[in-house]
Amino acid sequence: MRNNAFLRGAVLLAGAFFFVSGMQLALAEESPAARIIVAGEGSIDIAPDMAVLNFSVVRQALTARAALTANSAAMTKVLDAMAVLDIAKQDLQTSDFSIQPRYSNPPRQNSGITEAPKLLGYTVRNAVTVRVRDISRVGEVLDTSVTLGVNDGGGIRFTNNDPSEAIAEARTQAMKEALSKAETLAKAAGVSVGKVLEISEQHSSSRPLPMARMAMYDAAESVPIAAGANSYKVTVNVTLAIEQQ
Repeated sequence: MRNNAFLRGAVLLAGAFFFVSGMQLALAEESPAARIIVAGEGSIDIAPDMAVLNFSVVRQALTARAALTANSAAMTKVLDAMAVLDIAKQDLQTSDFSIQPRYSNPPRQNSGITEAPKLLGYTVRNAVTVRVRDISRVGEVLDTSVTLGVNDGGGIRFTNNDPSEAIAEARTQAMKEALSKAETLAKAAGVSVGKVLEISEQHSSSRPLPMARMAMYDAAESVPIAAGANSYKVTVNVTLAIEQQ
C-alpha cells in the first residue's frame, strides 16, 4: 500500500513538474523578441502633365424656364469650344446642376413685423469638370470658357496621369532612409540589425491649388498659369529584429 501511494505521489509530482515546465516554455515562446522600429520618408517632385478645371455657368431669370434656356445656350457654346481646343469628350463631365428659387430678404420693420419673402426669380447653375492633358493650353481653355459664358470658378488642380514611377522612386528613398536609421541606432546601442519583420507605408501627393473667381479674368488677355511641380511623398514604417553581439 505504501509503495502504491509513493508511486502515485511520484507520478503526480512529475506531472506537475512537466506542466510548470511547459508553461514556462510557452511563456518564453510568446515573449516578444527584441526589435527596432524606424520610419523613413522619400519625396519626388515632377512636373504635372495634366490639369483638372472646375467651372460653372450661372444664369438668373424671372422664371426657371428662362434661366434654364439661357444657361443651356451658354454651356452648349462652352462644350462645343472644348472640342475645338482638342479636349476629348471623355475629359468633359458635368459635376453639378441645380435650379434654385431666389427670394427677397425684407428688412424688419420698427413694429417688429417682417414681410414675407417674395419670389424674385430663379438661378440655374451648371458645373463642368474639364481635364486638360496639354498644360500649355490651360490659359486658352480658361479664356475661351469665360468669353463664351462661364462666370463662376471652382478650382484648378495640376496632376499627373501616371505618377507610379515617381511613387516607386520615393518608396525606394524612404526604405533606404529607414534602414539607414536602423543601422545607426543599432550601432549606437551595441547590437546588430536582424531580418525585417514588418513593413507598412503611406503615400500622398500635392493638394489642389485654389483658383481665383472667374469674374477676375479679363477675356481679352491671356490668363497667366504657373503649373509648378507635384510632390509625391512616401513614408514607410519598418520593424526589424535585433541581434545581440
